[in-house]
Amino acid sequence: MSEFQFGGKVVWRPSADVIARSRLKNFMDRHGIGTLEELQRRSTEEIEWFWGAVLEELEIEFYEPYERILDASRGIAWTQWCCGGKMNVVHNCLDKWRGTPVGRQEAVRWEGEPGDSRVLTYEELDRSVCRLANALRALGMKKGDSVALFMPMMPETVAALFAVAKLGGMVLPLFSGYGAAAVAGRLRDSGARFLLTVDGFYRRGQSVLLKPVADEAADASPAVEHMLVLKRLGTPIPWSPGRDRWWHEEVDRQTDDAETERTDAEDPLMIIYTSGTTGRPKGALHTHCGFPIKAAQDMVHGFDVRREDVLYWVTDMGWMMGPWEVFGTTLLGATMVLYEGALDFPGPDRLWSLVERHRVSILGVSPTLIRSLMRHGTAPAEQHDLSSLRILGSTGEPWNPDPWLWFFHTAGKGRLPIIRGTETSGGLVMGNLLTPLKPCAFAGPVPGIAADVVNEKGKSVRGQVGELVVRKPWIGMTRGFWNDSERYSQTYWSRFPDVWVHGDWAAVDEDGLWYILGRSDDTIKIAGKRLGPAEVESVLVGHPAVSEAAAIGVPDPIKGEALVCFCVLKPASAASEKLREELRARVAEQLGKPLKPEVLKFLDDLPKTRNAKIMRRIIRAAYLNQEPGDLSALENPHSVDAVRKAL
Repeated sequence: MSEFQFGGKVVWRPSADVIARSRLKNFMDRHGIGTLEELQRRSTEEIEWFWGAVLEELEIEFYEPYERILDASRGIAWTQWCCGGKMNVVHNCLDKWRGTPVGRQEAVRWEGEPGDSRVLTYEELDRSVCRLANALRALGMKKGDSVALFMPMMPETVAALFAVAKLGGMVLPLFSGYGAAAVAGRLRDSGARFLLTVDGFYRRGQSVLLKPVADEAADASPAVEHMLVLKRLGTPIPWSPGRDRWWHEEVDRQTDDAETERTDAEDPLMIIYTSGTTGRPKGALHTHCGFPIKAAQDMVHGFDVRREDVLYWVTDMGWMMGPWEVFGTTLLGATMVLYEGALDFPGPDRLWSLVERHRVSILGVSPTLIRSLMRHGTAPAEQHDLSSLRILGSTGEPWNPDPWLWFFHTAGKGRLPIIRGTETSGGLVMGNLLTPLKPCAFAGPVPGIAADVVNEKGKSVRGQVGELVVRKPWIGMTRGFWNDSERYSQTYWSRFPDVWVHGDWAAVDEDGLWYILGRSDDTIKIAGKRLGPAEVESVLVGHPAVSEAAAIGVPDPIKGEALVCFCVLKPASAASEKLREELRARVAEQLGKPLKPEVLKFLDDLPKTRNAKIMRRIIRAAYLNQEPGDLSALENPHSVDAVRKAL
């Protein structure tokens, strides 16, 4: 990568009052810390002190206290946290609020696309969780079981997340837009015994049937014994007696109280599947004292979340930010907003109407969403009262300055900060209420994160683009990949000794502000959804006409990246427009409609190394008419010209 050219002028500065009232400043004051730089230094040099202080700040309760905050004797990659302690995150999210003022506060505000809505207080959510936990126990669920959630954003989805964790199980949240093949692969890898789903949901005024997708996935996953089905649409659906059960029939007859399993702090809590560049999706493993604690710390130190706040993050439970929103808000006693459908239906003002109707104070979006809403101008937002907002948020997906500034001025009237955060089990770099902002910038590493930007030799660099890395352990880090420790080590820890390599290009400008500039590996990110090229390629070569395939991501003004595919056909097959559309539809059907290729081209050969590895980097450069770089490892240089000619 060349010299860093990104940056701009400061567009937001915190007032003295904003700084004084911020939870981050109050945390620093309690510990006698005068500057953010001092906090950052102490938080990464005195790791045990810092994370102990965070647990105290969050008022995390343990059944049995931990003996040590961390143990890195097996190496940084395998650090254990809250060693010897016993705690269940559900106790801290729900149980401990019983009989308190928080118990009577709103935990969940939900709105369906047709306009129906529900509100659950903490005590009502707790009772829903207990009833579902009792139903799962009655069906034979036990500690350590993997339970998949294939559901849209509904109150029952939150209850399901907590019910599984309450029983000491492993939650497997799945993107509700996945096709059957994507769901089945994750079910098989996790060995899930239970699948929780819905008959369907609403999107852009249409009924989207989820149960048939769940059926196909479960049929291909031998470990699945029970499917619990929530009735949302009430339309006829296929049914497998013995396996399938109606949610309301199993749950409504249960009692309102259930015992919470006394788990170890490091017991498995959740597997979040994230796509990589090769092989099957990676099941990132998280524990009770890990991911949820980091989520709440992000909300306190970055987003300044308080109990009176109403947070709405545009996400799905299958993406990291879904569980992040649920665990973080409930650990802090705040309110979350969930929405079922499309944010441009029935009109382009739906997002802004949600903010007004639910008095959202912290709004998190993706750059892709804002780029799509920009087409409608500012009028849809101006129709609504957005005065409840005090913080704007965004994922780590790269921004362009124009959409960033549009969001800053349209939603925030030029007065509210856009707090960005990266997306690996919580923030690595993030904004805060103490640091001035430039468009698209991060303030820097989150306290407790020893982040750096390095060159190809692992040396720190500033003013130029390099790899985002983390040099020391943090409490929210992934506890490895499910059943694949070697792949975990290879993916994140093999580049430099004892250094996490995140897989993003990053840079730090002359004012110390940080920028994330896109993936440094082959992972494709479409509208915030990470997709491994191998998943797409496997679907394509599964077609009888295709012998080889390559998938790449290319810049897209709306979605950030779009999917472009290249196929080499078998000798007996001929390229045609019909086959092209059949293959595009095949990807959409198996992986989900949002992941349908924008472009699919036929080639006679794909650029490969001498050991037959497809050179996606070179394909992407040829497609974008960029310099392909070093071709010395290429076995078939003529294939690069073939890619260009195909365009």
